[in-house]
Amino acid sequence: MAKNILICDDAAFMRMMIKDILTKNGYTVAGEAENGAKAVEKYKEVSPDLVLMDITMPEMDGIQALKAIKQLDGGAKVIMCSAMGQQAMVIESIQAGAKDFIVKPFQPDRVLEAVKKVIG
Repeated sequence: MAKNILICDDAAFMRMMIKDILTKNGYTVAGEAENGAKAVEKYKEVSPDLVLMDITMPEMDGIQALKAIKQLDGGAKVIMCSAMGQQAMVIESIQAGAKDFIVKPFQPDRVLEAVKKVIG
């Protein structure tokens, strides 16, 4: 069964890049969100198997969105994406329940490795 993944990033080209990596490897993109608030709404709508969440986004950042999603669904699986040099935020997101994190710019192998590790 294809795994459904929700992609959350404020940069459209980043969402497109991740979507491309995932769909070429048999995953289904259940939805996309350009900020944390929309990510939480989309999560309720599509109940994905996994969320790929950018940390730095407008309206609601990825860490706030992660916490909100974890409140909705304690079993939610979220992988955070961050630019280099956001160590404190990465640590905070792991403490808030993120399963893994990927550093930008994305390496397709690293994205797939993280996804496989979390949802198989």
